[in-house]
Amino acid sequence: MHPLDSDQLRTLVAIAESGSFTRAAEAVHKTQSAVSMQMKRLEERLGREIFAKAGRGVRLTDDGERLLDYARRIVRLQTECLATFDEGDLVGRVRLGLPDDYADRYLPEILGRFARTHPRAEVTVVCEPTDMLADRIADGDIDLAIVTEAKGRRNVETIRTEALLWVTSSRHAVHTEEPVPLALGRPDCNWRRAAIETLERGGRQSRILFVSWNSTAVGAAVLAGLAVSVLPESAVRAGMRVLGPSDGFAGLPGCRIGLMRHRTGEPNPLADILAGQIRQCLDNLGMAAE
Repeated sequence: MHPLDSDQLRTLVAIAESGSFTRAAEAVHKTQSAVSMQMKRLEERLGREIFAKAGRGVRLTDDGERLLDYARRIVRLQTECLATFDEGDLVGRVRLGLPDDYADRYLPEILGRFARTHPRAEVTVVCEPTDMLADRIADGDIDLAIVTEAKGRRNVETIRTEALLWVTSSRHAVHTEEPVPLALGRPDCNWRRAAIETLERGGRQSRILFVSWNSTAVGAAVLAGLAVSVLPESAVRAGMRVLGPSDGFAGLPGCRIGLMRHRTGEPNPLADILAGQIRQCLDNLGMAAE
């Protein structure tokens, strides 16, 4: 058995992350024909088809999805190994902002990976709502921000999508009350607006019982059986029950998580590296055909 070519695996990951052979070719600094040839040789090496036709483009087959999982891990380990030797001596500070609920879910992996590859770098973390983080990015107070995307917000790179779900306590029946008691964010919160508008379209009355931009506090109100709230799928905790149409709660719009970057025109290698690692940690975007 000949080992897999790591360069081919890196190209496969680039195709999945960029959504097309064309953009992947730019990312790996190859021609599109060279990328196509690499994928053909990879299929020949495995004896399996990893791409299938999808309209005018292509999609990953089931075997391709399985290979992509291994490819990402192999490329990640190789990148971290090289970074340890090539860039591990980078010294400086990078400033990252994100809402507290994203910090709970994603920060351990992000910080752990960055600390392994750049042990001498300092990371300053700020936990605030998306609107405040966007202002900090604009003012140059932070270098990077993981935010909840909203229509009209510019300079945001989508890195993850999730379903937004209604949640209540699994031990209480507060969701049957009229009007429905809600635990939500502040008035400018997109999830709050989506929740209220969805209930109104369904003819249900609601009342705001608890307000906080801190997800731990909102979660406490839900777990205590005081109110219903909305959370991204990955934030649903033990003790919570997801509500659906059969419970009188219609579907909500999806949640898009994005990455914002303060641009100064000057090189910031630590921010570049951290941004790349954040994309790898949060990425769950399927490959779009071109």
